[in-house]
Amino acid sequence: MIRQRAELLSSLRRFFSDRDILEVETPLLCSSGITDPSIEPLLVSSGGALSQPRFLQTSPEYAMKRMLAAHGQPIFQVARAFRDGEAGSRHNPEFSLLEWYRPGFGHHELMQEVAELVQACVGPRPVEKYSYRQLFLEHLDVDPHTATSAELEALARRHLDPGNLAGERDLWLDLLMSHLLEPRLGDGTFCFVYDYPVSQAALAQVVNADGVSVGQRFELYVDGVELANGYCELTDAAEQRQRFERDNALRLERGQQERPVDEYLLAALAHGLPSCSGVALGVDRLLMLMTGTSRIQDVLAFDWTRC
Repeated sequence: MIRQRAELLSSLRRFFSDRDILEVETPLLCSSGITDPSIEPLLVSSGGALSQPRFLQTSPEYAMKRMLAAHGQPIFQVARAFRDGEAGSRHNPEFSLLEWYRPGFGHHELMQEVAELVQACVGPRPVEKYSYRQLFLEHLDVDPHTATSAELEALARRHLDPGNLAGERDLWLDLLMSHLLEPRLGDGTFCFVYDYPVSQAALAQVVNADGVSVGQRFELYVDGVELANGYCELTDAAEQRQRFERDNALRLERGQQERPVDEYLLAALAHGLPSCSGVALGVDRLLMLMTGTSRIQDVLAFDWTRC
């Protein structure tokens, strides 16, 4: 497995070298943690040089965007990332993340490149694409952009047993997606889902598509497993600040700790981020796919509980 991982890393670097995409490195320790309420960072705190707590990066996204704003070149990175509370058959608190950014690319162009990269690693498969809306309409007969929270909850309770679970639209959308739709995606194919609800746009551009506003975001599923998450990147500093503030408001509403806003990223966006698309791909999950295992522990060199 160690040899297979080494060969995978070599092939990834060849893929990007052939396309003249520059490999970069960014800091693991950051002064600001991600505001996304669904992701919790790990904190590092001590005396001496670390007079203030630092966050271990949950992804290299913010730092890489600062590089893009400064230089505008296509870049990639294979980085270690850290997320608190994530452990299971597909999750580990410390994991390997491949992230790259393509100035001038729309999200559909980047989907094509993602498919080429994964195909180079696991062999050819058909590529299929569904908009988020199309997926829900075809398989659940509901429009995820217009259905009310009550309608989505009723649908979830008709197919699942969520017990006393309660929440708003996104909770029910996520439940329907993860339990009813995801397991059937990418069965013998590379399946891309794109154009998510605005409430799930994260750091993606928002545009109008077929009469509704959508976030230009995509995810890749292979054999029912989410392998990559990409965006046509938001470049507006004011809008990004508003989204950070909304994240923190939701954190407080849920009883989570508020996170400091990354002012360095906002300054970079204000300076000027080129129009671009970017994607993060789980290296460990890709290795799982290549080796046929369903447990992330099988592709890791060390058990995280013994480090």
